[in-house]
Amino acid sequence: MSAEDVVSAAATTEPSADHAVAGSAGPDRGDRVAATIQRLAPFVVLAITVVYGAIAYGGNFMSAATFRIIAEGRVSLALVAVGMTFVIISGGIDLSVGSVLAVGAVLTAYCSLHYNPVAAIAVPMIVCSAIGLVNGVLIAKAKMAPFIVTLSSLLFARGLALYITDNATKVPNVRSDSGITNLGQGKISGVPVQILLTIAVFMVSALILNRTRSGQSVFALGGSEDAAVLMGLPVARTKILLYTASGLLAGLAGMITATRSLAGDPLLGKSLELQAIAAVVIGGTLLTGGSGTMSGTLAGVLLLGVISNLITQNGHLTENHQQLVLGFFLIAVVIVQKLLSRRRRK
Repeated sequence: MSAEDVVSAAATTEPSADHAVAGSAGPDRGDRVAATIQRLAPFVVLAITVVYGAIAYGGNFMSAATFRIIAEGRVSLALVAVGMTFVIISGGIDLSVGSVLAVGAVLTAYCSLHYNPVAAIAVPMIVCSAIGLVNGVLIAKAKMAPFIVTLSSLLFARGLALYITDNATKVPNVRSDSGITNLGQGKISGVPVQILLTIAVFMVSALILNRTRSGQSVFALGGSEDAAVLMGLPVARTKILLYTASGLLAGLAGMITATRSLAGDPLLGKSLELQAIAAVVIGGTLLTGGSGTMSGTLAGVLLLGVISNLITQNGHLTENHQQLVLGFFLIAVVIVQKLLSRRRRK
């Protein structure tokens, strides 16, 4: 049996978060309940939070303007979280995405100011993808720990962004007459381009993850790398592609951020990697790998946006309270995931 046949067979058993490995007799009722809770919990919590906002703040919260602000404010996080979802499902981690976003923003502004729109798009995409590629090669080929590799890339990318801007003293501005400003400020039929692009990225990513052999390889890799190797799956190639994609999406997020603010700030994206991990985990993806969904990650991103907006509307609360709430959610989700995973293993 070829590797392709093995992956094709695996596709019928492990396409999403509720496809943890079960016993030979198949999942019992308790397994199905645990899987359903894991899959639907992010949406239930999001709905409860929205209902609370409607009751507490009424029209100030339940308005098209508020939801547009929430959506636009979380575009960069959403794009980074897509790449993070792939990486975490595979059993890895990428701590470099916040700094890579800053590099993407700086290069977009710099190339827009000194060259042309084509360079402003191509250069940040190539550089950010290259950083992700190096991460993937070191992790897959050199067998280095993802935490150490991506932490090193975090420092390198931040240093690169600061070097280009002379330690943030010469922050480049995106030319307002450049066509790339439509990426962060343009609209199509009244809908911001950045939101449409983010939705498209989520849809394509979900399709790849759940309906392709490459996606099934990601689940298999996260479930057991040794088993994936024995099955003949392209483990090294998959890892390299995942980290390259993560870098590419972080660069795209940086490009959107720069064209929205018309500046390439090298300090952008600080702690964004932690927010992305939080959104992915809150969305139901297991930190241990092998299980997760793109829709759950989207719910996690929106939940963070709604919580942030509610705290902003409450004049007595500050950003510190947002960090407290985020920490509480993350701890609660990890505990619930641990209990559900233990139940399903039994």
